[in-house]
Amino acid sequence: MHVNSFSSTSVPFARSDHPSQILQMKEKVRDPLPSEKPKQEGHIWGSMKRTAFILGSGLLLSVALWNSVTWHLQKFWGASGYFWQSQWEKLLSTFAGKEWILFSLGTILIPTILFWSFNALLLVVDTTGKPYFISRYRIQDGKNDPVDPMKLRQALVTVLCNQYIISFPMLGLFYPFLKWREDPCRPELPTFHWFLLELSVFILVEEVMFYYSHRLLHHPMFYKRFHKKHHEWTAPIGVVSLYAHPIEHVVSNMLPAMVGPMVMGSHLSSITMWFSLALIITTISHCGYHLPFLPSPEFHDYHHLIFNQCYGVLGVLDHLHGTDTTFKQTKAYERHVMLLNLTPLSESIPDPPKKIE
Repeated sequence: MHVNSFSSTSVPFARSDHPSQILQMKEKVRDPLPSEKPKQEGHIWGSMKRTAFILGSGLLLSVALWNSVTWHLQKFWGASGYFWQSQWEKLLSTFAGKEWILFSLGTILIPTILFWSFNALLLVVDTTGKPYFISRYRIQDGKNDPVDPMKLRQALVTVLCNQYIISFPMLGLFYPFLKWREDPCRPELPTFHWFLLELSVFILVEEVMFYYSHRLLHHPMFYKRFHKKHHEWTAPIGVVSLYAHPIEHVVSNMLPAMVGPMVMGSHLSSITMWFSLALIITTISHCGYHLPFLPSPEFHDYHHLIFNQCYGVLGVLDHLHGTDTTFKQTKAYERHVMLLNLTPLSESIPDPPKKIE
């Protein structure tokens, strides 16, 4: 029963009525009928049971699938493990007494080659607009079509300086700390399940550290001095993932990726895979193209466009802190999925037509 049904015409409160009668009639209006309470409670309880059933079933299914997948992968890992272990032992014997060279190859050379190889392919599209089958997936239509050559040169110089002057020396200092924690070049490679655990910790640590350091850099006290440089690119391209003020590069790019391996005392093989993965993912997040079968870059691309939304990597902390509410009301949010076909999401989920003033 709705309160609105009790209008002034159906319940005339005359001045001659006793105050206690008026109070009783008001209480009747406020309280639902006795028969409604059990219905409401039953409805809530039923919803809770259905929710618990769905979540419980989903959890059991996820655990079963996870165990099955990891079992098969562990079997594969174990079958090939002898091969990789023997290759690792050969490397150790080759660099005996000079493990720091091996560490440098794993933490600097391999991730850097992957970063620049991937970005070289993207830069061809950024500067020429070709091939069209890639440029058609551009997120911000009409931006960087083609990219400004002077602006690009400035970005490349900054990125190279950040890598050679900041990243490489930091990774050089990283080695003695890890060796004190636990030798990263120890003879035995990690098991597959241990690497999965490490990867989970790395991702969690990076999400927390990047979100809060990134959000802090958006504070007026720090934004103009440090972070504004990165936001010169309102429509980012892959290489500008490392285009930042030196202080920001240390606090928001390097440390979130380095702390996880420090905490876990990780093996060099785990660190190499993690650094390579982190550089590829951050490149995808900045690339400006929502390409098929790759993680969606819509989340971070929207951050470059709007500035005060979507500070994290995974979006978990943005959800908890409510820093993605505007994003969730946009077409970009609808497109924030992995594209599993060849039709650009800008076509399958088009922007609303612009209003003609």
